Amino acid sequence: MADNDLALMAHLLRRAGFGAARSELEEYAAKGYEAVVEELLNPEDSPPVEEDIIDRYYGGEAPTIWVGKWFYRMIGTKRPLVEKMALFWHHVLATGINKTEHLPSSGGQIELFQRIGMSDVRTVLLEVSKDPAMIYWLDNHENRKGEPNENYGR
Repeated sequence: MADNDLALMAHLLRRAGFGAARSELEEYAAKGYEAVVEELLNPEDSPPVEEDIIDRYYGGEAPTIWVGKWFYRMIGTKRPLVEKMALFWHHVLATGINKTEHLPSSGGQIELFQRIGMSDVRTVLLEVSKDPAMIYWLDNHENRKGEPNENYGR
């Protein structure tokens, strides 16, 4: 296997995920570039990360648990592009626990981004507009007939 193949695969996996160990790079390089790209773009063929492993040892609702779960998914996933896109959309359409004060909504938003993050922009924007964390973040719960809150429009 040529060093160029490994370098190309390393570049792809840094861009479409969070990098890979050398042994993983060798496995991916053996599959071929086109096959790996197809695998990244069609993640439904890859199994999701088993999150219950974290819940067994670190259950609860502390913010650090939610963050830890997401890091665990990003590190252990066989769907790196899904997680990378969730991180991208979380950066672009950010909300914060400091305002929402509701961890399940924030966690639910990450799950939403994982589910729809590889969709088109229209789908993402329409779905996140209905998301409880975003509704609260933009003060849309304060909307009244004839007096809409303007945060959503901005």
